[in-house]
Amino acid sequence: MQKTARDMILSLGLIGLVSGVVWLFIPHDDSAPDLKRVDYRVDLLTARRAASYPVAAPEGLPEAWKPTSVRFRGDEGDAWHLGYHAPGGEYVAVEQSTQKRLLFIEDATQGAEKTEVTQRIDGRTWTRYEGGHYDALVLEGTEGSTTVVTGTASFGQLTEMAEALRTG
Repeated sequence: MQKTARDMILSLGLIGLVSGVVWLFIPHDDSAPDLKRVDYRVDLLTARRAASYPVAAPEGLPEAWKPTSVRFRGDEGDAWHLGYHAPGGEYVAVEQSTQKRLLFIEDATQGAEKTEVTQRIDGRTWTRYEGGHYDALVLEGTEGSTTVVTGTASFGQLTEMAEALRTG
């Protein structure tokens, strides 16, 4: 019995030693991955030709704003998505669609709740939505489509994106 306990302790020690050596030789890089900048010009032109509403994209944002994802899905309510890595590492997305307004806002904002706070940006009214994961600005008074600027960024950065949006 005593020999078995000793063998078990030695085996555990050997396993611990091997695990430590393996851990030492595995590279540990805790830095954030370098996100690639996407060129969304072709997708934007395609969306603007195909969508039943004026498709929005930012113009004049500083170079620190990095576009990282883009897609247009004509078969899913003319859904336009343009995602950005904002200064400070936060995420901001422009979402547009002809889907049912309430369902689209729920999905685009990941369940954020409508507040009573509105703000005027370039003469248009945007309503703030606040959520546990994403906050958002939703453009009011549009017929046939919904525009949402959403993400993990502050309302200041969401506003900066909304101010930069242009349709063409």
